[in-house]
Amino acid sequence: MDRVTPSRWPALLVLCAGSLMIILDGSVVSVALPAVQRDLGFTAAGLAWVVNAYLVAFGGLLLLAGRLGDLLGRRRVFLAGVLLFTLASAACALAGGPALLVGARFGQGVGGALAMAVSLGMIVRLYPEPAERARAIAVYSFTGAAGASVGTVAGGVLTELAGWRSIFLVNLPIGAAILLAAVRRLPAERGSGPWTGLDVPGALLATAGLMAAVLGIVGTGEHGWTSPRTLGAVALAALLLGGFAVRQRVASTPLLPSRLLRVPGLLAANTAQFLMVAAFFGFQFLLAVELQLVLGLDAAATGWAFLPTPVVIAVVSLGLAGRLIARWGARTVLVAGLGLAAVGFLLLARLAADGGYLADVLPAMVVFGLAGGLTLPAVTTLAMAGATDADAGLASGLANTTQQVGGAVGLAALATLAASRSDGLRAAGQAELVALAGGYRVAYAVAAALVLAALLVALGLVPRQPAAARPDGDGPVDGDGRVDADGPVDGDGPVDGGGRGGRRAAKRRVRLTDDAGAARVIG
Repeated sequence: MDRVTPSRWPALLVLCAGSLMIILDGSVVSVALPAVQRDLGFTAAGLAWVVNAYLVAFGGLLLLAGRLGDLLGRRRVFLAGVLLFTLASAACALAGGPALLVGARFGQGVGGALAMAVSLGMIVRLYPEPAERARAIAVYSFTGAAGASVGTVAGGVLTELAGWRSIFLVNLPIGAAILLAAVRRLPAERGSGPWTGLDVPGALLATAGLMAAVLGIVGTGEHGWTSPRTLGAVALAALLLGGFAVRQRVASTPLLPSRLLRVPGLLAANTAQFLMVAAFFGFQFLLAVELQLVLGLDAAATGWAFLPTPVVIAVVSLGLAGRLIARWGARTVLVAGLGLAAVGFLLLARLAADGGYLADVLPAMVVFGLAGGLTLPAVTTLAMAGATDADAGLASGLANTTQQVGGAVGLAALATLAASRSDGLRAAGQAELVALAGGYRVAYAVAAALVLAALLVALGLVPRQPAAARPDGDGPVDGDGRVDADGPVDGDGPVDGGGRGGRRAAKRRVRLTDDAGAARVIG
């Protein structure tokens, strides 16, 4: 295995920049929706499709996009995704009517899926050593976690100063810079070939099924959970995904190989991620609304109110999470983070209609920063722990799909619960603000239950040390992202398969201690 070189970090920064541009766009657009509606004449129902068109394309194509990265080369698919996203952003900025904007947003979703689905797979390839990989994933996870909060502030500022079209125009120079940097910095890699493993029927069934599922979920706010439209979309999704499962059993080259699903802890990690993201996504939306409707903050103040969370996430994920994962394992770090997340949601579940930001909200925001800084890199490490070079793109696509579907389900479910509880309190004679606060408290309590369920999954189903092949074949890595006795790492960096490290590591004696197989430098 090659030792880590400085050139890897520019490549990582390119991938993080692509992720940040795509994630920022989602939260930026949500802030600009009122201005878009006024300018283009959207109906209230039609306006939702500015967001939904993107989500349907993005969530539906992630799995296929990840597999295409394995077959065609992940660098090539990343470049195609960033290029398409940038061109679609230009189309959004030039849109003169609702139909054109919705179509361009669908194009952004396709480009975003192509770029995001292969990014984690490229990080696995760039950083085969578990300690360095944990740090790299922590940096990448930070860009995703912080992007949504920063986008809320940026969207308000751009829309206020230059109009809603500027939120799309700003992607043009950024996208161009990412493309140029990607061509120079991302290592070229050859896929296995377009005709060596593409299960076309399986790809069509999976993509159509995921799109139908996302379509049904995002429409619940408008149509309700029991409407014929929602039930029909869910039934169609179940039928298509069931057909996909049958297809995978008989296909000679399945889109989702059974060997990937048999990786110890992979399904458990994705399940924990689904529950965790469902809680986090719903919390961000509900709290943003509550701060304005109940506590009386304006849109700009609401954006700034979220800032402590990404700041703390930055400190934890960039400064501590990688080292903690390398020392104690991703499973332990994930459990600790989920416990903190539950505390944060329980703090919000006490927020009354006459509460204040500093006393009642800020402590929870700090706790969420700690929780996010630990859980996001840890669960991503677990979801990618067993990925080999042949299917790293597919594992990346699966992890991203879990995030998107989990977020859509969580947002729809928690918003519905909050609205239902508020309606009940109004019917009982409660004042408007008291009824709204009561609905949000129920949603936060359910979110706490979701992260506790994720914690139980992590404790009960994620193995402590499920052996998995390292991508370069140099030695096994446990499911916690730590190296076993055949491939120790010290606290400062990796050593190669023969136990030879860098100049600094050569001067040290490395000894393995305890059952976990953690490496500790002595002397």
